[in-house]
Amino acid sequence: MCLAFVEDAYEQGANIELDGYSYAKEAAVKHAAGEKRGVPPKGAYVFYDCWGAIDGKYQNWGHVGISIGDGKVIHAWDVVRLDDYLEVQNLKAAEGWTQPRYVGWIPAEEYPYIDPRR
Repeated sequence: MCLAFVEDAYEQGANIELDGYSYAKEAAVKHAAGEKRGVPPKGAYVFYDCWGAIDGKYQNWGHVGISIGDGKVIHAWDVVRLDDYLEVQNLKAAEGWTQPRYVGWIPAEEYPYIDPRR
């Protein structure tokens, strides 16, 4: 649900359609989010590793939020919330899931989208 939250935020806010991914870790790997560490800039997608089972499949599904600047990330973790990007790692995980671990970030401009004006 976290990926759907950030995609909806950008789609509705910018009147675009994102050419999205199935889960957050897939996007993080595709865009080499681990190469950009440190405090994410405002507007960046902020990625975390997060393991758990969905429909009986256990894997690293990841977690993602949007940086609003000053080290703060808005994200969906049982509810939509605002946390320091490193404090996200201290959130209690659902049963059978690991706590999120910070991976890195990518600029919003690197996330693929379809411009509806074309």
